[in-house]
Formats: sequence, C-alpha cells, structure tokens
Amino acid sequence: MTDVSMTVNGRQVTGSVEDRTLLVQFLRDNLGLTGTHVGCDTSQCGACVVHLDGQAVKSCTLLAVQASGSSVTTIEGLAPSATELHPMQAAFRENHGLQCGYCTPGMIMTAVDMVARHGADLDEKTVRDELDGNICRCTGYHNIVKAILSVAQSMQGSGEGQRIAAE
Repeated sequence: MTDVSMTVNGRQVTGSVEDRTLLVQFLRDNLGLTGTHVGCDTSQCGACVVHLDGQAVKSCTLLAVQASGSSVTTIEGLAPSATELHPMQAAFRENHGLQCGYCTPGMIMTAVDMVARHGADLDEKTVRDELDGNICRCTGYHNIVKAILSVAQSMQGSGEGQRIAAE
C-alpha cells in the first residue's frame, strides 16, 4: 500500500492505495465522488474526465499515486456552490446537451477545458474534433456542441473566460 495525498475539489485528502489503483477508482471508491464515471476501462469513452492541475485528463489512464501532490477537480467540484451551476453545466441543461447523463460529467469537464484554452475563438469544427475522445450513445452531439459554443460565445468581452479557466 502507498499513501497518496492530493487536493480534490479544494479539499486536502489522503489515503492508502495499492500501487495499481487508478485515479478514477480512488475518487469513486475511497472518496465517494461517483460523478466521475467508468464507461469503458480502455480510455476510449471519456466518461472519467477530471481536471488534473487545471487540465482535462482521463482518470482511468492515471494511477492515483501519479496524481499525488496534484490538484484534482471532479464534476462535483465544478459548481461555485451547492445551489449554483457552473456556466457549462447550465449550458448543457439549457441546450438539452444530455439525455441519459452517463457521459455528461466527462463531457462537461472536457468542455470546460476546451473553452478555457480556446475562449471565444472556439468554433464548431474544433469542438467536434476535441470531443473525439468522448463518446455519447444518446444525443448525436448536436446539442452538446451547441451548449459548448454558447458558453464560449458568452465569453466575448465579459471576462467570463477567467472564471471558467479558474474553475
């Protein structure tokens, strides 16, 4: 067993894990953060995307010991409060960018990273290209793309990009 320590959703956490424990397993099994999903176990679906030190990563491809000392944000830590949605979460709701919801946490985490990197310059082709590693079996992606672009477009001249990048 190896001790790991990291900041998860702004809170310092520690735990003992087997060296082979994946970050997604640590988040779900040790910390009870079940919003991060396991969809394929092969890094193909994107349901497990979290932010590691501010960048979107598939948590099924990282060992928990590799994340030790890092800052991790999961879908549970994205919203500014328990009663307020993150702008991307609100956009997915407003644009009907979800159906069954299984892929939604990973899609949202990927989308936040995408908007933080591209800002208001984000276009449909880039969104579709960068969603390549996220599989949705329900929606056909049209409304997901629409939701992501609505957040990117709302950033023009608003300073919202700084907030999205910081979360």
